[in-house]
Amino acid sequence: MIEFTNVSLKYDNGPTILNDISFSIEKGSFHFLTGPSGAGKTSLLRLLLLSLKPSSGQLKMLNQDVTNLDRDDLLKLRRHIGIVFQEFRLLDHLTTFENIALPLRVLGQKPSDYNDNVSELLNWVGLGERMHAHPNLLSGGEKQRAAIARAVITRPDILLADEPTGNVDPELSKRLLHLFAELNKMGTTIILATHELQLIKNFDYPHIQLNNGGVIIK
Repeated sequence: MIEFTNVSLKYDNGPTILNDISFSIEKGSFHFLTGPSGAGKTSLLRLLLLSLKPSSGQLKMLNQDVTNLDRDDLLKLRRHIGIVFQEFRLLDHLTTFENIALPLRVLGQKPSDYNDNVSELLNWVGLGERMHAHPNLLSGGEKQRAAIARAVITRPDILLADEPTGNVDPELSKRLLHLFAELNKMGTTIILATHELQLIKNFDYPHIQLNNGGVIIK
């Protein structure tokens, strides 16, 4: 599914963020991404989201070498990747339903094609009764569940999550992790960046640890 081979990343004349890292991730797996602040977690996620290219080395995703893909091919490949951010990034002028449906609208689908699927997903994440509410009326946990639903409505092969539990309490963090676990059971490959060590201890998944530009799989 994902393969890094001697990948390094450096921003212009700045320090090397990732240094000659090599590892692979199997289809349908779940990995935590950990490391101290500044270790390169967000940079690694940006590589996986195809918004950055390696400074050197080879990155393969979904059996394609992304290093030399042109913009159009990168956009096509990116449709197979979902992303959940810590800060939700919902559009305030849209309802919960409209926020979740937005990726499908961007792909050119008509409401008659996606209405049932969006409603079903909202019910699945526990937001069926909140689908007509705007983000300012949602709690932090509801906003994060909406963000997760928006990320998976296109049924991506890979789901990336950048500190998705950073703005919620510990109990809700566990509930959200159970939601990610259910998505993983349905076949989605998940990479979830977190600094919450207790959360990692509660779930028996391997983790990718970044430190000093290197990587260790535990």
